[in-house]
Amino acid sequence: MAQRLLKIILPAAHQKQAFELLDQQEGIDFWQEESTQGQFVASVLMDSGLSETVMDVFERTFSYLDGFRLVLLPVEATVPRIENQAPPPDTTEEPDSQKKIDTKRISREELYAKIVDSTRLSNVYLALALLSTVVAAIGLLKNNVAVIIGAMVIAPFLGPNVALALSTTLADSKLGTSAMKTLMAGLLIVLPLSAGMGYVLDASPHIPEIAARTQTGISDLILALASGAAGVLAFTTGISSALIGVMVAVALLPPLTVCGLLLGGGHYPQSFSAFLLFVANIICINFAGVVTFFMQGISPRTWWEAKKAKKATRKAILIWAAVFIVLVVIILL
Repeated sequence: MAQRLLKIILPAAHQKQAFELLDQQEGIDFWQEESTQGQFVASVLMDSGLSETVMDVFERTFSYLDGFRLVLLPVEATVPRIENQAPPPDTTEEPDSQKKIDTKRISREELYAKIVDSTRLSNVYLALALLSTVVAAIGLLKNNVAVIIGAMVIAPFLGPNVALALSTTLADSKLGTSAMKTLMAGLLIVLPLSAGMGYVLDASPHIPEIAARTQTGISDLILALASGAAGVLAFTTGISSALIGVMVAVALLPPLTVCGLLLGGGHYPQSFSAFLLFVANIICINFAGVVTFFMQGISPRTWWEAKKAKKATRKAILIWAAVFIVLVVIILL
């Protein structure tokens, strides 16, 4: 498991209390660094799965203090390795907020920071959306699978979709709005650009790679569910999300590009069918993402926020599940 180094910065008057709290944690190593200007710094070395527990303890205890700060850093290697032990039960919170933390995932704060970065609407994001659309459209028109895969490698749609699922899990409307804006900006590039290419290049619905995306089957829904779950796991476990992003792009980029190509080529019924496949994939990805976050115990730190988020998550799961069942029924019929 990856390791993390946590820097705890506190007023010197609270040094004793801080080390008493650290003594209560298992599976960590800690030491004090130099103190300056009435502040002291303690460093904590631990597996990444324990970082959320330790950070929550200190945030609950010292967040009201001026000068309090937690800084979490990745660790490439350490010798000797610390023992990997489960964190002790935390009984300092209200009963409604007690939960079992999955120690195989990274902390809530680290996860949130990574996902927020992936939802920023930047020039790079827009450029990648544009380039991936051009490459995907050419690959589809030429019936070239290798080119289509290349387009999915550079498509930047993993982050916004995972952020939508996380915003539901945390009941964070600000994150959800940001993710939706970024995702819609990318999709509004894909559809008009592919439609223009379909008009100029006279896209045909009989090309095998295009025809395959004008029909929706149970296997397509299963693929989208797997993509959503894999995307969340890539973020929560701290592994590289580059290859996992290809799976999400498989479910989103080709169907929407086919929709645009056929729309530009004047093949409206087939274009609508491709759009339905895209919508079905969006639903399945977010459904799987919310469920995966929920199963991993992702929730806000405070008990009142956790209670609100728990209700929102359960409601979202029920809604997504109902829509998913409707999709399955429509496909089977």
